[in-house]
Amino acid sequence: MARFKRLQVLNTMIETGMIPVFYHPNIETAKNIVRACTEGGAKAIEFTNRGDQAHLVFTELVKHFAVEMPHVILGVGSIVDAATAGLYISCGANFVVGPVLNSDVAKICNRRKISYSPGCGSASEISAAEELGVEICKIFPGSQVGGPDFVKSVLGPCPWASIMPTGGVDATRESIEAWFKSGVVCVGMGSNLITKESVDKADFKVISQKVVQVLEWIRQVRVK
Repeated sequence: MARFKRLQVLNTMIETGMIPVFYHPNIETAKNIVRACTEGGAKAIEFTNRGDQAHLVFTELVKHFAVEMPHVILGVGSIVDAATAGLYISCGANFVVGPVLNSDVAKICNRRKISYSPGCGSASEISAAEELGVEICKIFPGSQVGGPDFVKSVLGPCPWASIMPTGGVDATRESIEAWFKSGVVCVGMGSNLITKESVDKADFKVISQKVVQVLEWIRQVRVK
């Protein structure tokens, strides 16, 4: 069962502006990644459903951080069907993200008052997602669907849309500025933020530092 209300999750995603995205099969490494991101200032973190029995790792993360860092909001990504969404919701997911739009996933998330951000690649998909109750639409893969220019084009006729790109968001000032100037409400960042090199070397301080830097760039571009 989710520990955080849907409105609280959505507001946190928007206020923070960035969601770290990762998967790791080792529970201790996964804990260190979540801890590093949280210490860097991230408040909502997405664990992707990428490996066999990944839900067991996620369940342990939920249990652990409910005690160690009860303010951290853990959600799940790479969800493509309702059964898997239900499994993770029962494990404690506070939000659900997917690479595609699935109406059955939207329904089960709505039933449990869980935020759902499906992957969309066109204005029509974004509109369909919003009709299903989606507040923040993920565009994926962000760079392939058109990048910041795509966001500008959608927000022109649909200024009410809330968009979160994942895929194509680099850990550089230029990339962050381009996306946020286009009008996104937040960004999802995976391997460009939580690099394989840092994880392999167990250099979690580097991850924290990158999170700090990205969040500062977001703050600066929003002030402008």
